[in-house]
Amino acid sequence: MAELFYVGVDVGTASVRAALVTREGLLKSTAEEPISIWEPESDHYVQSSTQIWERCCTVLKKVTHGVERSRVRGVGFDATCSLVVLDQNFQPVPVTKEGDTQRNVVMWMDHRAAEQAARITDSGHRVLSSVGGVMSPEMQPPKLLWLKENLKETCWNKAAHFLDLPDFLSWKATGSLTRSLCTLVCKWTYSPPEGWDPSFWTSIGLEDLLENNFSKIGNETCAPGSPVGCGLSQEAATDLDLDPGTAVGASLIDAHAGGLGVIGADVKGFQLPCENQPISSRMAMICGTSTCHMAISEQPVFVPGVWGPCLSAMVPGMWLNEGGQSATGRLIDHMVKGHAAYTQLQEVACFFSSDCLSCLISQLRFPSTCGNFYTYLNSHLSLMANSHPVDLLGTNLHLWPDFHGNRSPLADPTLKGMVVGLSLSQTLDDLALLYLATIQALALGTLHILEAMKGAGHDIRTLFLCGGLSKNPLFVQIQANATGLPVVLPDQMEAVLVGAAVLGACASQDYKNIQEAMQKMAKVGKVVQPDDELQSFYERKYKVFLRLCSHQREYQALMNNR
Repeated sequence: MAELFYVGVDVGTASVRAALVTREGLLKSTAEEPISIWEPESDHYVQSSTQIWERCCTVLKKVTHGVERSRVRGVGFDATCSLVVLDQNFQPVPVTKEGDTQRNVVMWMDHRAAEQAARITDSGHRVLSSVGGVMSPEMQPPKLLWLKENLKETCWNKAAHFLDLPDFLSWKATGSLTRSLCTLVCKWTYSPPEGWDPSFWTSIGLEDLLENNFSKIGNETCAPGSPVGCGLSQEAATDLDLDPGTAVGASLIDAHAGGLGVIGADVKGFQLPCENQPISSRMAMICGTSTCHMAISEQPVFVPGVWGPCLSAMVPGMWLNEGGQSATGRLIDHMVKGHAAYTQLQEVACFFSSDCLSCLISQLRFPSTCGNFYTYLNSHLSLMANSHPVDLLGTNLHLWPDFHGNRSPLADPTLKGMVVGLSLSQTLDDLALLYLATIQALALGTLHILEAMKGAGHDIRTLFLCGGLSKNPLFVQIQANATGLPVVLPDQMEAVLVGAAVLGACASQDYKNIQEAMQKMAKVGKVVQPDDELQSFYERKYKVFLRLCSHQREYQALMNNR
């Protein structure tokens, strides 16, 4: 029999990627294209839905080139939880004061609506119980309220359709406005089976969204992986060089696709504490620009400061709690590139890379940014440690990592970062130590979230990591060491793309449901065990971490009450 394929398309923060995936979850080909990000004002981040769809078409055609169309059985999309605005003719509506119609996407990391989010939290409405009691500016209600209050004439009054970016992609592919429960439940306060709560939208000043049975924000929903519409429309099939009617699965937020790509893997034979335990004993961590911490349960679990419980938001029929850190990969880059020794790092990292001979020549002519900075820094730290555990180098340098606010478990987007233990030295050693302190702080942030989840009733015994940071062995090992839990890495490192392909496989009905598809397509690649000898070190460092948290909140309160 001819081999069958599914295509997973992932729209991340800065790029669009696609993969051709087999029925067994193996990646046959991948492609990637960059997408633009504009920052018209501080904390305003916008994109173009037109450009994003064009790049989706480009990467999908690349990975299916030369493959018989009939062998591509299904397509799945995931994307960041960004807000797309369209008019009644489905044309872009600008979300900036400049009025550029092509800039019609308010990105997930856009914090322009922090004040609106605080007001919604102060309302104390019952829907807040499903978002940890605190409305985040990264969710859609405050962004919608900001648009109404600040761009009423140029945006709000012209808008006829507000869609989460994942739902925009499934609409472009099929012509169907059916929304995924993943997006609506996680980011819009939708609650199945009841649906929208009209009193919430009225209480925050968005009662106009109730018109025509909530047509602007969606009145038809389905679980992730369900077939959307009649599959690819004729127009989309032409754009993608695939057959009309090819199955399209209801979409997911990108982090949730990563969860599907790892959390359901068969762990027999790896001696993991989650073996022979329900899937609720696992937590998926999708580690990239930001990090999302995904835990599922058979019954709803309410965790203060953590989003959820959300029914059928990732795995149909199960409840999801989602913790997270708003800046992880982005924070590491910020700390490294902002250090005085960064120029020196650029110079030495290129020479360190043994497969970069062309750069050895160009480096003599002008400074090059080529080279794997983090591979070099990991090696540099090992030399500094001199056969001792690298972790112990972080004894005297401590960091509070909420440079872009705290998503959970404090749910305070106004928090800022803190570094304690700096000296006047600006050497490469100091840069390496700051890099280490940042990674350790992020791992302790994971522990902070884990403790909140466990305190509310979750029984999490194993971490499943994917995303860009999961390719950094030091980051992975320190996550294990700081939490005391084993870390599972997938055999296909692009687990988000596998998760997106799972949606297409489920929609094609080649698998009977999401659970079966992710069990067959997600596989364990490597297990990283914690170093038990470092347990007392991280217990002490966690106490410092919590003390920094207390001080940071105290300082902020003092300044706000001056």
